[in-house]
Amino acid sequence: MTKVRVLGILAWLVVAAASGGAQSRTPEAVARDIQQKYDRVRDFSSDFVHTYRGGVLKQQATERGKLLVKKPGKMRWEYTAPERKLFVSDGAKIYSYIPQDKQVTVGNMPQGDQAPTPALFLTGNGNLTRDFTPSFDNVSDAPAGTLQLKLAPKRAEAEYDSLTLVVDAKTLDLRMLIAIDSQGGRSTFSFSNLKENTGLADNQFVFQMPRNVDVITAGGR
Repeated sequence: MTKVRVLGILAWLVVAAASGGAQSRTPEAVARDIQQKYDRVRDFSSDFVHTYRGGVLKQQATERGKLLVKKPGKMRWEYTAPERKLFVSDGAKIYSYIPQDKQVTVGNMPQGDQAPTPALFLTGNGNLTRDFTPSFDNVSDAPAGTLQLKLAPKRAEAEYDSLTLVVDAKTLDLRMLIAIDSQGGRSTFSFSNLKENTGLADNQFVFQMPRNVDVITAGGR
């Protein structure tokens, strides 16, 4: 599973926001509020900006696009700039398509205990307070009037060391998701124009195989 797909899964598990004030609450209480709101969200859409900084190679990149998610397990990450990319899950398969490479990679959606912790949220089996240890964070580039909640996974994850949610301090609306990897890389998703429970159609999560592309099955051709 590529890092982009995994980070996409991470974003899904927390993009729903909770209601109510958070300034006087404990990290555990805030995590419970976010989980409760997530449980009520059937689908959502959002614009996003994805930035990556650091790591061993000292890379820096900024991308943007549109995200659609629908339970159970359906999502569509459509990157529009600077390079077109598309990542689609129909609930059973994950399709990764980069037009410039003329290649589509197809893999199985992680299921059950074999899935990493973030993927459990896609199947409705995850829980922020059960799977993570929450604490308050201090994010220097967070928008004013926000609260930062750091989530340390209770079991080791290959793709990230910790996650931080940046939410509105009064409403807990999600503003940012930050993932720190083992090499010190910082991957940040900033969300805007979030819309919940609008009744997204299933056909928006059906991948249409392009012509003249090389199709690769994850784990081999």
